[in-house]
Amino acid sequence: MKIVFFGTPQFAVPTLEKLLNHPEFEVLAVVTQPDKRRDRGNKLTATPVKAIATAHNLPVWQPERVKKDTETLTQLKQLNADVFVVVAYGQILSSKILNMPKLGCINVHGSILPKYRGAAPIQWCLYNGEKETGITTMLMDVGMDTGAMLQIATTPIGLLDTAQDLAFILAAIGGDLLVETLLKLQRQEIQPITQDNLAATYAPLIQKQDYALDWSKSAIQLHNQIRGFYPNCTATFRNNLLKITASAPLGSVGDRVPLELQELLHKLPNFSNTSDTPGVVVSIAKGIGAVVQTGEGLLLLREVQLAGKRPQSGWDFVNGTRLTVGEVFGAGS
Repeated sequence: MKIVFFGTPQFAVPTLEKLLNHPEFEVLAVVTQPDKRRDRGNKLTATPVKAIATAHNLPVWQPERVKKDTETLTQLKQLNADVFVVVAYGQILSSKILNMPKLGCINVHGSILPKYRGAAPIQWCLYNGEKETGITTMLMDVGMDTGAMLQIATTPIGLLDTAQDLAFILAAIGGDLLVETLLKLQRQEIQPITQDNLAATYAPLIQKQDYALDWSKSAIQLHNQIRGFYPNCTATFRNNLLKITASAPLGSVGDRVPLELQELLHKLPNFSNTSDTPGVVVSIAKGIGAVVQTGEGLLLLREVQLAGKRPQSGWDFVNGTRLTVGEVFGAGS
């Protein structure tokens, strides 16, 4: 099966590697986003997908707008590929591109469709406190993740999983599911299933305001926001911006308490201190970090990052700032 691969971030790499290492597939070329300037040196950096493609001596095309780039469109057409595989590419494909390959364009999407269509399915499913997510392979059409579904693989979500953790898990699942999907498609063993548009939810691009923490929310809501939008959620501390990168909700979280959190909670005293002021530090958990009052319940700050500094444990933050009970964290911005 002759394949053109469209993808950009690390999330797409395991799928590309699975294709490259499978005897029944031939990757003809890779399409990825243009190199970007990153870090303090402002050097042009290749996308993770480009790095893998280059290491395998594959042709790599990086058009600014693929559907408007006549040279790339001509090259894609000339390849006469059986299928285009698309994993987190980052650009919308035109109907002209979608109709080029014999078997169509297959997308590897990071949710159980039709839930969480859009650009950030992993982040928003965590934000909303989902207990399960997965990968859907689908035949692409001109809509935003609206194409007919081919296969679905699911995985549970741990209470302490961050978006980074879940992306790593789903990327591996996606590679395996895509291989299985292509083989079954080649043998005509898959019947595409139309999505139920009435059941659809959306996962739009994350905006700066989504990172701001509001202590009047419940502990579980704040925890889901912190892990969903990891590592960028912000509060203020002594009039300075502070990122909170890892937390744990204290109190009832149902039957989802992982062993790591059970062990952590066992070490903590029974907190009797509460406050009417969301954001106030009500206790210090020795060796772990600050315990903060929220609109409902208490939130343990396990890891934070001061502006211009590296992330540090909640306990190192307490010691380094000489944090005391009664101090107040402000809302993010």
